[in-house]
Formats: sequence, structure tokens, C-alpha cells
Amino acid sequence: MNSAHPDAGKLDIAAFDRHDPVAWRDGFQTGLPTLFGIGAWGLVIGVAMVKGGLTVWQATVMTLTVFAGSAQLASLPLIVAGAPLWVIFATALVVNLRFVIFSVLLGPHFSHLPWFQRFYLGYISGDISIALYLQRYPNPTPAPGKLSFLKGLMVPNWVSWQIGSLAGIFLGSAVPSEWQLGFAGTLAILCVMVPLTVNSAALCGVVVSGIVAVLACGLPYKLGLLLAVLVGMVTAMAVEENILRKRAGHG
Repeated sequence: MNSAHPDAGKLDIAAFDRHDPVAWRDGFQTGLPTLFGIGAWGLVIGVAMVKGGLTVWQATVMTLTVFAGSAQLASLPLIVAGAPLWVIFATALVVNLRFVIFSVLLGPHFSHLPWFQRFYLGYISGDISIALYLQRYPNPTPAPGKLSFLKGLMVPNWVSWQIGSLAGIFLGSAVPSEWQLGFAGTLAILCVMVPLTVNSAALCGVVVSGIVAVLACGLPYKLGLLLAVLVGMVTAMAVEENILRKRAGHG
């Protein structure tokens, strides 16, 4: 007969989740090299929001609540065009679908946490932070310091983004419109997109998405953008699936 307390496993997990200053500092140091780039990206988004037609107050509320640069940029032309709210939300949702994958990857690590804590971690999560965490902890088995390490990655990342974004908002409001800084957002997206186009599937998705965006530019409420994203994603997944099938056949 097992004499262990029935809640022993839960107690161990609770102990693992306690704040660990060493693990937090380790997470911070791991993510430190990325913070300048995150702040610079936030700066560009902040300028783009103001130059895209938002007021300083609107842009500030958006950066503090949304915290998603690509979704913010994608929704800006829709907001300016007066698109229906559902179109704006649908576009932002499609652009951020990658976070569904991130949630699936992180879920086994922290599914035991209360919902409000998982909600908070989901809000401050970022692409780079999640990637760095999964590199350190690919196995979901509970271990001391995992939660503190994740927070050490995510919290400084969020702070760096907000500092850069708020600086960009106020900089954009002070710089004359004649400087045409609104185009900086487009350039920033290109800088992010090009390194991510690392295989033929991603390249096909980008090319098809670009063609659809041009052909559908006349659709109302900028729906061509939403259509281009959807078709590009489906194309990339189909090409990737075809490549994997061919490799399996040759294997």
C-alpha cells in the first residue's frame, strides 16, 4: 500500500512554481541580448500607430492592451478605413494564430496553474521568449525554477516593448508629418519577414499572399489583406505537407 500523501504530487509542483530569484535572473540574462531589438521594434510600431492615424491616447491604450506588433500593424489600415469591428478582430486573430501553436507547446508545462495566472502569462508572452524557454525546457516534466525562468524572459521583454512603443508614440506625435515616418512600419515588417522566409513552403506562402493582396486590393474594408493572409497560410501549409509526404515516400 502506498503511504504517500495523495496531494504529494500537487505539493511538489506548487513548490516548483515558487519564485526562484536565481532562475528569474537566468531567464533575464538569457533574453537580455534580444531586449534592444524588441525595444527598437516597439519604437517603430509606436511611430507607425501615430502616423497611421491614431491619436496619442488611442495608440497608448492599444500598445498596453494588445501587445502584438504584427497584429497592430495589420489592423491599422482597417481602423483608419473605418472597417467593421469584426473585420479588425478577424485580421488580428489570423495574424496571431501562431500563438495557438505556442499555447499548445506551453500548455503541458503550466496547465496546472490557475486560469488567471495562465491568462497573465499568455498576455505577456512573445515569440522570442517562448522560443528561448522551449530551448531550455523542451520537456514538460515539472522542474524547479521553470516558471521563474519563463517570467524572467517574458517580463523584461514586455517592459522593453512598452518602453520602445511609448517612446515611438510620443516621438511620432512630435515629428512633422512631412518626414513620412509612417512607412517605417512597412519597412519593419519586411525586416522581420525576410529572415523568417527560410524554406520553400514559407516562400510560396509569401508569394501567394502578395499576389492575392494585390489582386484583392479593391475589396472594401481592406478585406483583401485578410484574404491574402488566409490564402498565404493555407498555401504554406499545403506546400509543407506535400514536402513532408514526398520525404516520407522516399524514406
